[in-house]
Amino acid sequence: MADQVHDLTPEDVSKGMAEGGFLLVDVREPNEVAVEAYPGAVVVPLSSFDPKEIPDPHGKQVVFACRSGKRSVTASLAAQAAGLAYDKHLAGGMLAWKAAGLPTKSGG
Repeated sequence: MADQVHDLTPEDVSKGMAEGGFLLVDVREPNEVAVEAYPGAVVVPLSSFDPKEIPDPHGKQVVFACRSGKRSVTASLAAQAAGLAYDKHLAGGMLAWKAAGLPTKSGG
């Protein structure tokens, strides 16, 4: 079976987080997160990405996010290669999140 990554819209992700169904994993670098962060996300930078560093989602679905949607796909494929069934990402990343008018926080 080919690995695949499913696109989610910012609205899907925001709603899923609000309902407690999603764990958002931000794979951007700490300096990026310090400027602008996703509220409620955990940060596992792609530069040193280790799928084992992703917290146990406790039944939630893991959704990867980055700035534009490229690194989140890479992270999802890396997690799948490690045997984790994490196949969702925020399409368009932070750019799409902000374009959708969703809140960010500063200072990571």
